[in-house]
Amino acid sequence: MTRLSVNLNKVALLRNARGGGEPDVLEAARTCLDAGAHGITVHPRPDARHARSDDVLALAALCRQRGVEFNLEGNPFAAPRPGYPGFLALCAEARPRQATLVPDDDGQLTSDHGFDFARDGDRLRPPVAELRALGCRVSLFADAGAAVEQAAAIGADRIELYTGPFAEAHARGGGTAARGCAETAGRARDAGLGVNAGHDLSQANLGAFLAAVPGVLEVSIGHALIGEALYAGLAPTVEGYLRLLDAAR
Repeated sequence: MTRLSVNLNKVALLRNARGGGEPDVLEAARTCLDAGAHGITVHPRPDARHARSDDVLALAALCRQRGVEFNLEGNPFAAPRPGYPGFLALCAEARPRQATLVPDDDGQLTSDHGFDFARDGDRLRPPVAELRALGCRVSLFADAGAAVEQAAAIGADRIELYTGPFAEAHARGGGTAARGCAETAGRARDAGLGVNAGHDLSQANLGAFLAAVPGVLEVSIGHALIGEALYAGLAPTVEGYLRLLDAAR
């Protein structure tokens, strides 16, 4: 069964918009896990506009206590600055079960493309090795059609397929993007990589994605899930995603 990791960045963003401690990111994580989510994801950016370093450490401790996966996303090349020690330093302190590397620029609104493995391979090799030495499973953000065989050569354990184009195509009624994801996932598995997926997946498109791309190990879902939870509640929304995953099994 595909596992669900809930990304709580948007809960942190809402908290930061007002200041103070509400909504409580840690309580949101407990609610998701109590509802059956398999893990928690955050992507702390250097400007601390949503998840912060203190959130990372608190969530890491909660996930260890619960015996579930903590997935930490970030750019390993973003420079440290006050309040953000750098992605590798944060991983060294939090020890996430999985580290997902993304090529986001500092000012990027959201992740919208994967690595160019031919261009970035030599640069990625040292941080991938460092993270694996910390005991982290390493996943690299990848576009459909990417040279994922090179991700395996870099030393990664998994790729995370960027599913934004699939979600856009699905909303328009098209299936071309799903075929590209399926082809890339197949090549990744042939190269010995596990396959995760994330970005713009929702209850409206998740079932179609998993039907088109079998064998996905984990989906990381935040923006749509938190948006849906505003209407239905957080625990019922997580349970709705779990029913979709169970149906796709």
